[in-house]
Amino acid sequence: QVQLQESEGHLVQPGGSVILSCTPPDYGCGMAWYRQATGKQREWLGHIGTDRTMAVADSVKGRFAVSEDKAKRTMYLRLNNLAPDDTAMYSCIGLGAVPCLKWGQQTQVTVSS
Repeated sequence: QVQLQESEGHLVQPGGSVILSCTPPDYGCGMAWYRQATGKQREWLGHIGTDRTMAVADSVKGRFAVSEDKAKRTMYLRLNNLAPDDTAMYSCIGLGAVPCLKWGQQTQVTVSS
């Protein structure tokens, strides 16, 4: 089971930061993050592959980053310099073999002054 630990919503001011953490179902799993704003399609934000390669979408590169704490078996998506357009429901999903392919809980991030 994927655990999106920061399951409660976040209300942040423009320019603020949020860290979302997800625990994959197993050590061999990777993780991907998505978001979906009201009225828009789901957008891929980044991932940590099963080989631990990391990638971030061009649309958020420079502001968002993915990382991993192997000791805690936890993966993170850090959202920096947030803007109102970043307001969306954020979610994570395990990557890799079938047992990894599970969605974590969604969390709402609202950017507003």
